[in-house]
Amino acid sequence: MRLAQGDTAPDFQLPDQYGQRRTLDQLVADRHALLVFFPFAFSSICTGELLEIQLNIDEFVNDRVQVVGISCDPTYALKGWAAIEGYRFPLLSDFWPHGETSRAYGVFDEDSGMATRGTFLVSPGRSVEWSLVQGPGEPREIGVLHRAVRDL
Repeated sequence: MRLAQGDTAPDFQLPDQYGQRRTLDQLVADRHALLVFFPFAFSSICTGELLEIQLNIDEFVNDRVQVVGISCDPTYALKGWAAIEGYRFPLLSDFWPHGETSRAYGVFDEDSGMATRGTFLVSPGRSVEWSLVQGPGEPREIGVLHRAVRDL
């Protein structure tokens, strides 16, 4: 079941591209977290979406919000991708147990073994304040993400 506005966001403990464990409770300790689930590192749509976030990093990483990308890719793939693209925000690996966090948020595609394009704005109280889910092959409109964080 997909999370909706008002639901409590499940906590998680996932390694970032450097192997450092991150939890939702840590991310929302003093600000909102924008969780951006994506299917695969190095894919064209995902690269374009995350590049748009990177180009507007001050809007997505500041004293009100912290953006993190989450996929089922292993940490090594995320580290290489972040280095090539210059991402300056955490990319979290939901590789093992495979897709556990994506399933908890209702955005895991069992047939393909990947996360779909789910986006969740989570408050410091771990409440989902806003969400958007796009199917495979459907890119997110970056303007929608801008509006979500601007309305905080």
